[in-house]
Amino acid sequence: MYTNEMLESMKKVEAARSANAVLEPRRMTAEEKETLLATYHPDYKQGEFAVLQIGANKGEKVPTELAELLQANSRVNPAEIDLSKVDYDVDVLVIGGGGAGASAAIEADNNGASAMIVTKLRIGDANTMMAEGGIQAADKENDSPAIHYLDAFGGGHFAAKPELLFKLVNEAPEAIQWLNDLGVEFDKDENGTMITTHGGGTSRKRMHAAKDYSGAEIMRTLRDEVLNRQIPVVDFTAAIELILDENGKAAGAVLMNMETHEILIARAKTVIIATGGAGRLHYQGFPTSNHYGATADGLVLGYRAGAKLLYADTLQYHPTGAAYPEQIFGALVTEKVRSLGAKLINVNGEAFMHPLETRDVSAASIIRECSDRGNGVHTPDGIGVWLDTPMIELKNGEGTIEKRIPAMMRMFGKYGIDIRKEPILVYPTLHYQNGGLDITADGMTNIENLYVAGEAVGGIHGRNRLMGNSLLDIIVFGRNAGKNASSKSKDVTLGALTLEHVNKFAKEQAEAGIKTDVVSPKLLPNYARRK
Repeated sequence: MYTNEMLESMKKVEAARSANAVLEPRRMTAEEKETLLATYHPDYKQGEFAVLQIGANKGEKVPTELAELLQANSRVNPAEIDLSKVDYDVDVLVIGGGGAGASAAIEADNNGASAMIVTKLRIGDANTMMAEGGIQAADKENDSPAIHYLDAFGGGHFAAKPELLFKLVNEAPEAIQWLNDLGVEFDKDENGTMITTHGGGTSRKRMHAAKDYSGAEIMRTLRDEVLNRQIPVVDFTAAIELILDENGKAAGAVLMNMETHEILIARAKTVIIATGGAGRLHYQGFPTSNHYGATADGLVLGYRAGAKLLYADTLQYHPTGAAYPEQIFGALVTEKVRSLGAKLINVNGEAFMHPLETRDVSAASIIRECSDRGNGVHTPDGIGVWLDTPMIELKNGEGTIEKRIPAMMRMFGKYGIDIRKEPILVYPTLHYQNGGLDITADGMTNIENLYVAGEAVGGIHGRNRLMGNSLLDIIVFGRNAGKNASSKSKDVTLGALTLEHVNKFAKEQAEAGIKTDVVSPKLLPNYARRK
């Protein structure tokens, strides 16, 4: 199944490993990192971005694929929507059925509010389910939220909103305890103490995991809690437009049944956007590790209603997406593989970067190795570098891979690759939406009563996210949004429902000379073959 070139390169990797000749390069200086990123990271490719002509972020750049959706036509004609016919009437409407949405709904319910989740697929069909490596929290003796803050602030290029990052790190230990009490099966030693490991950019071992399917385990637990509480979940139903009241405050959403296209109206005193990421837009043609529904819907809904975006020009390209075989091209190879001891190795059997650099630096290093340096390994369908997984058991003992990263072992095992004996090929994959809707510490946007949680938020991580902080933010900010939105709902008196903001946006389009056949939100990716 390997080409001759791949087999020859594998021999060099094995020889260097056997001779213990794989040297660990030093960490890069700040200046070296900046130069590397500016030259090779996709976020710095000026031709791949467009300047917004309308909306709250007019004059700012975003990826061209996102700009097309942000400035597209609405899926609804306000003149054809009867807002007097209300199908659902709740205190808190949660749009999105992933970890952030589920956490928000649980806390809203806990606060005595009537909450409802609406999701275009099923509850749990989300990027949360795809997360593998773990969740950060400074809850060990040699660690603290202050150290966690410094790691994340530096890793995010000192661009995070301080009040959001402060909340993230300080509420992290409680988030772990909350999940543990709900029933998440975290890895623990024989004494019941949670096992923690390093991640890229961390100065302490604070990564809590459930083997290498941490997100699935967390989502399983949250989904069960939602269902056990009998919180209503309307699945296979997408929010296609926000509804405001006559005073400009969030007041619900126009919904569409994904199968019948029936239009439904949900009225709510507060609304929480928890729609996740954008990987299925395949920015710059990159493969993605994201779930099928990750099409930036929340950003589109919020933006057309007047909500501001923050750092929408920054994406995270996970350094280790599967590059071979083609059946799993772009699938996530968790960073936990590197934290357990596997090193990134080029075609000549050489380690070319420190194994625990931050994700943006690691991704840029791999791209440089495969392009300018010509040290990538060519596959029948592309290029990549080796991730030397057999080193894990040399370092930690036989059985470590099956015990600590069984999902990785199974994923490659399906295609005849035993990662205990053979290295695997990786290349960066589009993984995370660093930017999103701008919120204050209570989770609210500049539109009153419109809250956001999870990957649809911008500013928590700055311009780059450290491993394990996304599973953390969906819990911290999901709970935060649920608590605050439900409390706020108790004092809300809704005005008349309106979609006037859709007409206003269409007028802006016309005045800016924007003519397009594109409608948004996109809802699902289109993989139909083109002639």
